[in-house]
Amino acid sequence: MSALRTLWGCRGFILGSVQREFQSRYRNSMLGMVWMIINPLAMITVYTVIFSQIMRARLPSVEGQFAYSIYLCAGILTWGLFTEIVTRSQNVFIENANLIKKLNFPRSCLPVIVILSALLNFGVIFAIFIVFLLLCGQFPGWNLWALLPTLGIMVFLGIGLGMVLGVFNVFFRDVGQCSGIVLTFWFWSTPLVYPASILPESVARLMQFNPMATLTGVCQHLFLTGSVPDLTRLLPVLALAILLCIFGFYLFRRHVGEMVDEL
Repeated sequence: MSALRTLWGCRGFILGSVQREFQSRYRNSMLGMVWMIINPLAMITVYTVIFSQIMRARLPSVEGQFAYSIYLCAGILTWGLFTEIVTRSQNVFIENANLIKKLNFPRSCLPVIVILSALLNFGVIFAIFIVFLLLCGQFPGWNLWALLPTLGIMVFLGIGLGMVLGVFNVFFRDVGQCSGIVLTFWFWSTPLVYPASILPESVARLMQFNPMATLTGVCQHLFLTGSVPDLTRLLPVLALAILLCIFGFYLFRRHVGEMVDEL
């Protein structure tokens, strides 16, 4: 509770940092924040036109003209939230080295800033995706609430893993380079651009050990069918996310003094 009170006391610093980061991203751009709409809109358009219209891509067990586009968007958008949190968390201490050295503030604010910034970016892109679903007649209605626990677990998993990598990255800079390669392999070993049903049975069984396959699969099921999937599948992933968060913050608290010297 004391940690939460500390973060609440620093809410001005946290929100101000998120705002400055959001504004600086488009400060010298002619179109400014319009790019936040153009980029995801272009992505959705490509998935719809190329895969649904030109390539006539279809999912084996789902009917619908835009089913494959929805499958792609649901998987890649949620994967993007996870990878943004992981990649930014693993560099957050290095990127804020001057801030950490010069200012006296709770270092736990930095992961919170990463999470809020990632959620803000995701929120804009997701809003456009919702408009696309409404136009396609595939909006899941009130069943959309099932997305909240799924995204919550995804955020905890991302920040937990990111904090572990972030601490190690301060002392071993190869960690940042290696994690990018691992995330690329992880992306293609997760059923995002292909359905799990096309995998051999032996490979499909291994997907139960891939936490992101579970999380993105829940999101894809929700948007494709409009029904709430079995959320008990998320319990093992939740346990893993909690363990990673505990381990990540343990490493941080144990080595924060050494990290300041190393930075």
